[in-house]
Amino acid sequence: MNSDSRLALARDLDAEDPLASYRLLFEAHDNAAIRAYLDGNSLGRPLKATVGRLTEFVRDQWGGRLIRGWDEDWLQLPQSVGDRIGAVALGAGAGQCVVADSTSVLLYKAIRAALAARPDRSEIVIERDNFPTDRFIVEGIAADRGLSVRWVEAAYDAGPTPDEVAGALGPDTAVVVLSHVAYRSAHIADMKTITRLVHDAGALAVWDLSHSVGSVPVELDASGADFAVGCSYKYLNGGPGAPAWAYVARRHLPDLAQPIQGWLGSADPFGMGSGYQPAEGIRRMVSGTPPILGMLALQDMLDVLEQVGMEAVRAKSVKLTSFAIDTVDELMGPAGVKVASPRDSEQRGSHITIDHPSFRTVLPDLWEDGVIPDFRNPDGLRLGLSPLSTSYEETLIGIRAIAEKLPSKAPD
Repeated sequence: MNSDSRLALARDLDAEDPLASYRLLFEAHDNAAIRAYLDGNSLGRPLKATVGRLTEFVRDQWGGRLIRGWDEDWLQLPQSVGDRIGAVALGAGAGQCVVADSTSVLLYKAIRAALAARPDRSEIVIERDNFPTDRFIVEGIAADRGLSVRWVEAAYDAGPTPDEVAGALGPDTAVVVLSHVAYRSAHIADMKTITRLVHDAGALAVWDLSHSVGSVPVELDASGADFAVGCSYKYLNGGPGAPAWAYVARRHLPDLAQPIQGWLGSADPFGMGSGYQPAEGIRRMVSGTPPILGMLALQDMLDVLEQVGMEAVRAKSVKLTSFAIDTVDELMGPAGVKVASPRDSEQRGSHITIDHPSFRTVLPDLWEDGVIPDFRNPDGLRLGLSPLSTSYEETLIGIRAIAEKLPSKAPD
Protein backbone atom coordinates (compact mmCIF):
# COMPACT_ATOMS: atom_id res chain seq x y z
CA MET A 1 0.00 0.00 0.00
CA ASN A 2 1.51 3.36 -1.00
CA SER A 3 1.55 6.45 1.18
CA ASP A 4 -1.53 8.03 -0.36
CA SER A 5 -3.50 4.80 -0.05
CA ARG A 6 -2.67 4.43 3.64
CA LEU A 7 -3.72 8.02 4.30
CA ALA A 8 -6.98 7.39 2.45
CA LEU A 9 -7.52 4.25 4.55
CA ALA A 10 -6.92 6.19 7.78
CA ARG A 11 -9.42 8.84 6.75
CA ASP A 12 -11.98 6.22 5.74
CA LEU A 13 -11.59 4.51 9.13
CA ASP A 14 -12.07 7.85 10.90
CA ALA A 15 -15.19 8.56 8.82
CA GLU A 16 -16.63 5.15 9.72
CA ASP A 17 -15.63 5.31 13.40
CA PRO A 18 -18.78 5.42 15.58
CA LEU A 19 -16.72 7.03 18.38
CA ALA A 20 -15.06 9.72 16.26
CA SER A 21 -17.21 12.53 17.62
CA TYR A 22 -16.02 11.88 21.18
CA ARG A 23 -12.59 13.17 20.22
CA LEU A 24 -14.06 16.66 20.14
CA LEU A 25 -14.77 16.42 23.88
CA PHE A 26 -11.06 16.61 24.69
CA GLU A 27 -8.94 19.72 25.12
CA ALA A 28 -6.19 20.44 22.59
CA HIS A 29 -7.24 17.81 20.06
CA ASP A 30 -6.82 20.52 17.41
CA ASN A 31 -3.61 22.01 18.82
CA ALA A 32 -1.37 22.52 15.79
CA ALA A 33 1.75 22.12 17.95
CA ILE A 34 0.75 18.52 18.76
CA ARG A 35 0.79 16.58 15.51
CA ALA A 36 0.29 13.16 17.11
CA TYR A 37 -0.24 12.38 20.79
CA LEU A 38 0.69 8.71 21.21
CA ASP A 39 1.08 8.64 24.97
CA GLY A 40 -2.48 8.32 26.26
CA ASN A 41 -1.38 5.22 28.16
CA SER A 42 0.86 7.43 30.31
CA LEU A 43 -1.25 10.58 30.66
CA GLY A 44 -4.68 11.00 29.10
CA ARG A 45 -5.79 14.27 27.54
CA PRO A 46 -8.09 16.45 29.64
CA LEU A 47 -11.77 16.69 28.83
CA LYS A 48 -13.17 20.13 28.06
CA ALA A 49 -15.84 19.53 30.69
CA THR A 50 -13.10 19.31 33.31
CA VAL A 51 -12.11 22.93 32.81
CA GLY A 52 -15.60 24.01 33.87
CA ARG A 53 -15.82 21.50 36.70
CA LEU A 54 -12.52 22.61 38.24
CA THR A 55 -13.43 26.28 37.97
CA GLU A 56 -16.87 25.74 39.45
CA PHE A 57 -15.49 23.65 42.30
CA VAL A 58 -12.90 26.22 43.29
CA ARG A 59 -15.43 29.05 43.17
CA ASP A 60 -18.59 27.43 44.57
CA GLN A 61 -17.47 24.42 46.62
CA TRP A 62 -14.00 25.13 47.96
CA GLY A 63 -14.50 28.89 47.99
CA GLY A 64 -18.20 28.88 48.87
CA ARG A 65 -18.76 25.99 51.21
CA LEU A 66 -15.24 25.86 52.68
CA ILE A 67 -14.86 23.29 55.45
CA ARG A 68 -18.60 22.55 55.39
CA GLY A 69 -17.99 20.68 52.14
CA TRP A 70 -16.54 17.72 54.03
CA ASP A 71 -19.81 17.01 55.81
CA GLU A 72 -21.98 17.85 52.82
CA ASP A 73 -20.34 15.65 50.16
CA TRP A 74 -16.59 15.35 50.06
CA LEU A 75 -16.06 12.60 52.65
CA GLN A 76 -18.30 10.25 50.63
CA LEU A 77 -16.52 10.79 47.32
CA PRO A 78 -13.84 8.07 47.70
CA GLN A 79 -16.52 5.41 48.00
CA SER A 80 -19.06 6.85 45.57
CA VAL A 81 -16.45 7.45 42.86
CA GLY A 82 -14.95 4.06 43.63
CA ASP A 83 -18.34 2.44 43.09
CA ARG A 84 -18.63 4.22 39.73
CA ILE A 85 -15.20 2.99 38.60
CA GLY A 86 -16.21 -0.51 39.63
CA ALA A 87 -19.53 -0.37 37.78
CA VAL A 88 -18.32 1.39 34.62
CA ALA A 89 -14.91 -0.19 34.06
CA LEU A 90 -14.14 -3.07 36.43
CA GLY A 91 -17.09 -5.41 36.62
CA ALA A 92 -17.20 -4.87 40.37
CA GLY A 93 -20.31 -4.66 42.51
CA ALA A 94 -20.88 -1.76 44.88
CA GLY A 95 -18.94 -1.47 48.12
CA GLN A 96 -15.68 -3.04 46.88
CA CYS A 97 -13.78 -0.11 45.31
CA VAL A 98 -12.44 3.06 46.85
CA VAL A 99 -10.34 6.00 45.62
CA ALA A 100 -7.34 6.86 47.80
CA ASP A 101 -3.60 7.45 47.76
CA SER A 102 -1.30 6.58 44.84
CA THR A 103 -1.01 3.27 43.01
CA SER A 104 2.21 2.53 44.88
CA VAL A 105 0.67 3.09 48.31
CA LEU A 106 -2.46 1.10 47.51
CA LEU A 107 -0.39 -1.72 46.05
CA TYR A 108 1.60 -1.84 49.28
CA LYS A 109 -1.63 -1.92 51.31
CA ALA A 110 -3.17 -4.66 49.15
CA ILE A 111 -0.10 -6.91 49.28
CA ARG A 112 0.27 -6.49 53.02
CA ALA A 113 -3.45 -7.18 53.50
CA ALA A 114 -3.18 -10.34 51.40
CA LEU A 115 -0.14 -11.49 53.37
CA ALA A 116 -2.00 -10.89 56.62
CA ALA A 117 -4.70 -13.26 55.36
CA ARG A 118 -2.07 -15.97 54.72
CA PRO A 119 0.13 -15.69 57.84
CA ASP A 120 1.56 -19.22 57.60
CA ARG A 121 3.02 -18.73 54.11
CA SER A 122 6.35 -17.14 53.24
CA GLU A 123 6.55 -16.49 49.52
CA ILE A 124 5.43 -13.77 47.07
CA VAL A 125 5.25 -14.53 43.35
CA ILE A 126 5.67 -11.78 40.75
CA GLU A 127 6.65 -11.54 37.10
CA ARG A 128 10.26 -10.58 36.39
CA ASP A 129 9.30 -7.84 33.90
CA ASN A 130 6.41 -6.37 35.88
CA PHE A 131 6.36 -2.60 36.28
CA PRO A 132 9.30 -1.45 38.48
CA THR A 133 7.09 -0.11 41.29
CA ASP A 134 5.37 -3.48 41.63
CA ARG A 135 8.69 -5.30 41.80
CA PHE A 136 10.29 -2.81 44.15
CA ILE A 137 7.38 -2.89 46.56
CA VAL A 138 7.34 -6.68 46.59
CA GLU A 139 11.07 -6.82 47.23
CA GLY A 140 10.78 -4.22 50.00
CA ILE A 141 7.95 -6.06 51.73
CA ALA A 142 9.81 -9.36 51.41
CA ALA A 143 12.95 -7.86 52.95
CA ASP A 144 10.97 -6.26 55.76
CA ARG A 145 8.98 -9.40 56.56
CA GLY A 146 11.70 -11.99 55.97
CA LEU A 147 9.84 -13.50 53.01
CA SER A 148 11.15 -14.86 49.73
CA VAL A 149 10.29 -13.78 46.19
CA ARG A 150 9.73 -16.22 43.35
CA TRP A 151 9.91 -14.83 39.83
CA VAL A 152 7.73 -15.71 36.86
CA GLU A 153 9.78 -15.59 33.65
CA ALA A 154 7.65 -14.43 30.71
CA ALA A 155 8.46 -13.61 27.11
CA TYR A 156 9.65 -10.04 26.55
CA ASP A 157 7.00 -9.32 23.91
CA ALA A 158 4.21 -11.08 25.81
CA GLY A 159 3.39 -11.60 29.48
CA PRO A 160 2.76 -14.27 32.11
CA THR A 161 0.76 -17.27 30.91
CA PRO A 162 -1.25 -19.59 33.16
CA ASP A 163 1.35 -22.33 32.71
CA GLU A 164 4.21 -20.00 33.66
CA VAL A 165 2.38 -18.82 36.77
CA ALA A 166 1.44 -22.38 37.72
CA GLY A 167 5.11 -23.33 37.55
CA ALA A 168 5.97 -20.70 40.16
CA LEU A 169 3.26 -21.65 42.66
CA GLY A 170 3.95 -23.83 45.66
CA PRO A 171 2.82 -24.66 49.19
CA ASP A 172 4.56 -21.55 50.56
CA THR A 173 3.00 -19.11 48.09
CA ALA A 174 1.00 -16.47 49.95
CA VAL A 175 0.40 -13.79 47.30
CA VAL A 176 0.76 -13.49 43.53
CA VAL A 177 1.22 -9.96 42.13
CA LEU A 178 0.65 -9.50 38.39
CA SER A 179 -0.34 -6.83 35.89
CA HIS A 180 -3.44 -7.54 33.83
CA VAL A 181 -2.05 -5.58 30.85
CA ALA A 182 1.76 -5.56 30.70
CA TYR A 183 3.18 -2.04 30.81
CA ARG A 184 5.77 -2.77 28.12
CA SER A 185 4.21 -5.24 25.66
CA ALA A 186 0.48 -4.65 26.38
CA HIS A 187 -0.05 -8.40 26.74
CA ILE A 188 -3.38 -9.19 28.42
CA ALA A 189 -3.08 -11.85 31.10
CA ASP A 190 -5.76 -14.50 31.49
CA MET A 191 -7.05 -13.14 34.78
CA LYS A 192 -9.76 -15.71 35.38
CA THR A 193 -7.59 -18.77 34.74
CA ILE A 194 -4.57 -17.42 36.61
CA THR A 195 -6.68 -16.39 39.61
CA ARG A 196 -8.20 -19.87 39.74
CA LEU A 197 -4.71 -21.43 39.71
CA VAL A 198 -3.62 -19.09 42.50
CA HIS A 199 -6.65 -20.05 44.59
CA ASP A 200 -6.09 -23.76 43.90
CA ALA A 201 -2.63 -23.28 45.41
CA GLY A 202 -4.18 -21.69 48.50
CA ALA A 203 -2.84 -18.22 47.73
CA LEU A 204 -4.37 -14.82 46.93
CA ALA A 205 -4.04 -12.69 43.78
CA VAL A 206 -3.28 -8.95 43.63
CA TRP A 207 -3.83 -7.46 40.16
CA ASP A 208 -2.39 -4.19 38.86
CA LEU A 209 -4.91 -2.78 36.37
CA SER A 210 -3.16 0.50 35.59
CA HIS A 211 -3.00 -0.22 31.85
CA SER A 212 -6.39 -1.93 31.74
CA VAL A 213 -8.91 0.34 33.43
CA GLY A 214 -10.76 2.43 30.87
CA SER A 215 -9.32 0.65 27.84
CA VAL A 216 -9.93 -3.09 28.32
CA PRO A 217 -13.11 -4.54 29.81
CA VAL A 218 -12.39 -6.14 33.20
CA GLU A 219 -14.61 -8.48 35.21
CA LEU A 220 -13.14 -8.54 38.69
CA ASP A 221 -16.10 -10.18 40.41
CA ALA A 222 -16.61 -12.80 37.70
CA SER A 223 -12.88 -13.59 37.64
CA GLY A 224 -12.79 -14.24 41.37
CA ALA A 225 -10.12 -11.58 41.92
CA ASP A 226 -9.05 -10.92 45.50
CA PHE A 227 -7.42 -7.50 45.32
CA ALA A 228 -6.76 -5.01 42.52
CA VAL A 229 -5.29 -1.53 42.23
CA GLY A 230 -4.87 0.94 39.41
CA CYS A 231 -4.16 4.54 38.52
CA SER A 232 -6.63 7.02 37.05
CA TYR A 233 -4.46 9.34 34.96
CA LYS A 234 -4.11 7.10 31.90
CA TYR A 235 -7.33 5.97 30.22
CA LEU A 236 -9.46 7.46 33.00
CA ASN A 237 -8.05 10.93 32.18
CA GLY A 238 -7.88 12.07 35.80
CA GLY A 239 -4.89 14.35 35.24
CA PRO A 240 -1.28 14.41 36.48
CA GLY A 241 -0.96 12.70 39.83
CA ALA A 242 -4.66 11.82 39.99
CA PRO A 243 -5.43 9.45 42.87
CA ALA A 244 -5.50 5.71 42.45
CA TRP A 245 -8.22 3.25 43.39
CA ALA A 246 -8.31 -0.15 45.09
CA TYR A 247 -10.64 -3.15 44.88
CA VAL A 248 -11.09 -5.64 47.70
CA ALA A 249 -13.44 -8.55 47.05
CA ARG A 250 -16.43 -8.45 49.40
CA ARG A 251 -15.51 -11.80 50.96
CA HIS A 252 -12.24 -10.31 52.27
CA LEU A 253 -13.64 -7.12 53.73
CA PRO A 254 -14.72 -8.39 57.20
CA ASP A 255 -11.17 -9.48 58.06
CA LEU A 256 -9.23 -6.92 55.98
CA ALA A 257 -6.09 -5.76 57.79
CA GLN A 258 -4.19 -3.08 55.90
CA PRO A 259 -1.01 -1.65 57.40
CA ILE A 260 -1.49 2.14 57.21
CA GLN A 261 -4.05 2.78 59.94
CA GLY A 262 -5.09 6.36 59.34
CA TRP A 263 -7.93 8.18 61.02
CA LEU A 264 -10.33 8.17 58.06
CA GLY A 265 -10.13 4.42 57.83
CA SER A 266 -11.28 4.08 61.41
CA ALA A 267 -14.78 3.29 62.54
CA ASP A 268 -15.36 6.73 64.10
CA PRO A 269 -12.92 9.27 62.60
CA PHE A 270 -14.30 12.24 64.50
CA GLY A 271 -14.51 10.39 67.79
CA MET A 272 -10.76 10.96 68.13
CA GLY A 273 -10.48 7.71 70.06
CA SER A 274 -7.31 6.46 71.73
CA GLY A 275 -7.17 3.18 69.79
CA TYR A 276 -7.67 2.19 66.16
CA GLN A 277 -10.86 0.35 65.28
CA PRO A 278 -11.25 -0.28 61.54
CA ALA A 279 -14.29 0.95 59.67
CA GLU A 280 -16.75 -1.49 58.20
CA GLY A 281 -16.37 -2.40 54.54
CA ILE A 282 -14.11 -0.87 51.93
CA ARG A 283 -13.57 2.34 53.91
CA ARG A 284 -11.06 0.52 56.09
CA MET A 285 -8.75 0.63 53.04
CA VAL A 286 -8.58 4.43 53.42
CA SER A 287 -5.89 6.08 55.52
CA GLY A 288 -5.74 9.86 55.23
CA THR A 289 -7.66 12.82 53.85
CA PRO A 290 -9.36 12.10 50.51
CA PRO A 291 -7.85 13.77 47.40
CA ILE A 292 -10.97 15.73 46.46
CA LEU A 293 -9.47 17.89 43.70
CA GLY A 294 -7.89 14.82 42.16
CA MET A 295 -11.26 13.11 41.78
CA LEU A 296 -12.92 15.90 39.77
CA ALA A 297 -11.52 15.17 36.29
CA LEU A 298 -11.93 11.45 36.88
CA GLN A 299 -15.68 11.90 37.30
CA ASP A 300 -15.93 13.61 33.90
CA MET A 301 -14.28 10.65 32.17
CA LEU A 302 -16.49 8.17 33.99
CA ASP A 303 -19.50 10.06 32.58
CA VAL A 304 -18.14 9.56 29.06
CA LEU A 305 -17.20 5.92 29.55
CA GLU A 306 -20.60 5.15 31.01
CA GLN A 307 -22.25 6.69 27.96
CA VAL A 308 -20.02 4.91 25.44
CA GLY A 309 -19.65 1.53 27.16
CA MET A 310 -16.45 -0.44 27.58
CA GLU A 311 -17.26 -2.88 24.77
CA ALA A 312 -17.34 -0.03 22.25
CA VAL A 313 -14.10 1.37 23.66
CA ARG A 314 -12.48 -2.03 23.31
CA ALA A 315 -13.68 -2.46 19.72
CA LYS A 316 -12.09 0.86 18.73
CA SER A 317 -8.89 -0.03 20.59
CA VAL A 318 -8.54 -3.31 18.70
CA LYS A 319 -9.01 -1.64 15.30
CA LEU A 320 -6.70 1.24 16.18
CA THR A 321 -3.82 -0.92 17.43
CA SER A 322 -4.24 -3.31 14.48
CA PHE A 323 -4.01 -0.35 12.09
CA ALA A 324 -0.90 0.84 13.92
CA ILE A 325 0.82 -2.55 13.66
CA ASP A 326 0.08 -2.82 9.94
CA THR A 327 1.43 0.70 9.42
CA VAL A 328 4.60 -0.01 11.42
CA ASP A 329 5.21 -3.20 9.43
CA GLU A 330 4.81 -1.35 6.15
CA LEU A 331 6.75 1.83 6.93
CA MET A 332 9.39 0.60 9.37
CA GLY A 333 9.77 -3.14 8.82
CA PRO A 334 12.47 -2.62 6.15
CA ALA A 335 14.48 -0.57 8.67
CA GLY A 336 14.47 -3.45 11.15
CA VAL A 337 11.77 -2.21 13.51
CA LYS A 338 10.12 -5.05 15.42
CA VAL A 339 6.68 -5.09 17.01
CA ALA A 340 7.25 -6.17 20.62
CA SER A 341 3.56 -6.62 21.44
CA PRO A 342 1.12 -9.46 20.76
CA ARG A 343 -0.16 -9.50 17.20
CA ASP A 344 -3.24 -11.39 18.33
CA SER A 345 -5.68 -8.60 19.22
CA GLU A 346 -7.35 -10.73 21.89
CA GLN A 347 -4.05 -10.74 23.78
CA ARG A 348 -3.23 -7.04 23.26
CA GLY A 349 -4.25 -3.95 25.24
CA SER A 350 -4.47 -0.40 23.89
CA HIS A 351 -0.79 0.32 23.27
CA ILE A 352 1.95 -1.29 21.23
CA THR A 353 5.70 -1.27 21.71
CA ILE A 354 8.06 -1.14 18.75
CA ASP A 355 11.80 -1.82 19.07
CA HIS A 356 14.81 -0.40 17.25
CA PRO A 357 18.33 0.51 18.48
CA SER A 358 17.97 4.13 17.34
CA PHE A 359 14.77 4.90 19.26
CA ARG A 360 16.57 6.18 22.35
CA THR A 361 18.14 8.98 20.30
CA VAL A 362 15.13 9.92 18.14
CA LEU A 363 12.69 10.62 20.96
CA PRO A 364 13.78 14.23 21.71
CA ASP A 365 13.45 15.18 18.04
CA LEU A 366 10.01 13.58 17.84
CA TRP A 367 8.80 15.53 20.86
CA GLU A 368 10.22 18.73 19.39
CA ASP A 369 8.22 18.02 16.22
CA GLY A 370 4.98 17.53 18.17
CA VAL A 371 4.96 13.73 17.89
CA ILE A 372 4.74 12.27 21.38
CA PRO A 373 5.27 8.57 22.13
CA ASP A 374 7.37 7.46 25.10
CA PHE A 375 10.52 5.39 25.46
CA ARG A 376 10.98 2.21 27.47
CA ASN A 377 14.33 0.49 27.95
CA PRO A 378 16.17 -0.93 26.25
CA ASP A 379 15.04 -0.04 22.68
CA GLY A 380 11.28 0.47 22.74
CA LEU A 381 8.93 3.24 21.72
CA ARG A 382 5.48 2.81 23.24
CA LEU A 383 2.56 4.03 21.17
CA GLY A 384 -0.38 4.56 23.51
CA LEU A 385 -3.60 4.83 21.52
CA SER A 386 -6.44 6.09 23.69
CA PRO A 387 -9.60 4.98 21.86
CA LEU A 388 -11.75 8.01 22.61
CA SER A 389 -9.17 10.71 21.92
CA THR A 390 -6.91 9.23 19.20
CA SER A 391 -7.81 9.12 15.51
CA TYR A 392 -6.50 6.80 12.80
CA GLU A 393 -5.02 9.73 10.88
CA GLU A 394 -3.24 10.99 13.99
CA THR A 395 -1.83 7.50 14.49
CA LEU A 396 -0.60 7.43 10.89
CA ILE A 397 0.99 10.89 11.21
CA GLY A 398 2.89 9.78 14.30
CA ILE A 399 4.15 6.53 12.82
CA ARG A 400 5.21 8.28 9.62
CA ALA A 401 7.20 10.80 11.65
CA ILE A 402 8.97 8.00 13.53
CA ALA A 403 9.76 6.21 10.25
CA GLU A 404 11.32 9.36 8.84
CA LYS A 405 13.84 9.41 11.71
CA LEU A 406 15.11 5.91 11.01
CA PRO A 407 17.99 4.73 8.84
CA SER A 408 16.79 3.29 5.55
CA LYS A 409 18.35 -0.14 6.09
CA ALA A 410 18.03 -2.65 8.87
CA PRO A 411 21.02 -2.83 11.27
CA ASP A 412 23.53 -5.64 10.68
